[in-house]
Amino acid sequence: MAKAIHSMIRVLEEAPSVNFYATAFGLKVADRFDFDGFTLVYLRNDEADFELELTINKGTQEPYEHGSGYGHIAFAVDDLDSEYERVKSAGLEPKDIVEFRNDGELMARFFFIQDPDGYKIEVLQKHGRYR
Repeated sequence: MAKAIHSMIRVLEEAPSVNFYATAFGLKVADRFDFDGFTLVYLRNDEADFELELTINKGTQEPYEHGSGYGHIAFAVDDLDSEYERVKSAGLEPKDIVEFRNDGELMARFFFIQDPDGYKIEVLQKHGRYR
């Protein structure tokens, strides 16, 4: 059976991105590989083996276009309200908390934030299918 191991995004600068993901989600550098034309940085936390791979292409000056295909990556948390206040206090500018219902039943509570490169990240309360 296949196992999801990482997702990759391209970022302009390593330090702001590493700092953002450490502050927002407790992701730490698991590995870092420096090549002639690019650097790969793998981030993860103790909650899961799944990693976020940051690719920093050397010499790139302009922000990456996300196109119409990228949506978001999502993280589930035990206490959404506390996480919201924590990231807001850290200056990460979360959007308002939203409740999403299906046939009147709560399906999800969440908010979005953006990383330094404008990638959207959904932060969900652990509930139902979002564990």
